Amino acid sequence: MNLPFFPPEASTTATRVDEIYFALLALSVLVLAIVFLPMIYFLFKYRRGKKANRRPLGVSTMKIELIWTFIPTFIAMGLFAWGADVYFYQEIPPANALEVNVVGKQWMWKIQHQEGNREINELHVPVNRAVKLTLASEDVIHSFYVPAFRVKQDVVPGRFTTEWFTPTRVGVYRFYCSEYCGADHAKMRGLVYVMAPAQYEEWQAEGRPPDTLAQSGEKLFREMGCSGCHVNSFTVHAPPLEGLYGKLVPLSDGTFAHVDDKYVRDHILIPASEVPAGYQPIMPSFEGRISEEQLLELIAYIKSIGAEPTNPSQP
Repeated sequence: MNLPFFPPEASTTATRVDEIYFALLALSVLVLAIVFLPMIYFLFKYRRGKKANRRPLGVSTMKIELIWTFIPTFIAMGLFAWGADVYFYQEIPPANALEVNVVGKQWMWKIQHQEGNREINELHVPVNRAVKLTLASEDVIHSFYVPAFRVKQDVVPGRFTTEWFTPTRVGVYRFYCSEYCGADHAKMRGLVYVMAPAQYEEWQAEGRPPDTLAQSGEKLFREMGCSGCHVNSFTVHAPPLEGLYGKLVPLSDGTFAHVDDKYVRDHILIPASEVPAGYQPIMPSFEGRISEEQLLELIAYIKSIGAEPTNPSQP
């Protein structure tokens, strides 16, 4: 549905959001009519000096009470279930989604593709393919908003957030920062280029750097000295990382943690927060020594070795 002065529907999420939006709008108009039209009619019918039967009704109002209690309740619960369905659809990205990293910084958006391509204030994606954005901020709270896709997600310093969409129409669409973030907030915007799959592959090949994001992360892993402890170290008792991503690991306090992006990030910046069982809290913190983009590169590298089986001979 494309209406004047209304953003186009250019994703599967947009269709779902618009359906519930217009349903709520129609219901609001219906309630408005049910309440105000009789009220206006009664203003004229029972105005002072007008002959009208003003005697109380001689019938029980129990049925009326039950009707206007239960019918609105069922409608409200139905809308709640519908809204919850749309919410969970928006919050749970498909497992096979194309992954793209987005870093907000006053006042620009920096984009990292897993293949190594990088952009500023532009995002190229293929049509009819689910795209998952991992969002991070280098300074203040931002919010990544694509009106044509009906997706918006706050980008909070010190943590990762995600949003996803499946574009359904080839074209160019605007995105914005929708959270006031400083003097040049209004300039923090860009364009999403939705391309046919063949054109997207051509675009990737033309601008592809020599290293993928995971390969850049592997180089950084060695440059920062991480490999000295985590790869075949005989002097430092550190956990191996091969095959670790995506698994449950026991912690020293007796609980378990799921190794995901947040877990890896926390262990790089605040390693003493969740110490793996069998290891000492001796890893130094890299907070203030590594950027959000570098964190995402390291996570991409650890993900890339996550499919390899862990050596059972190692602790």
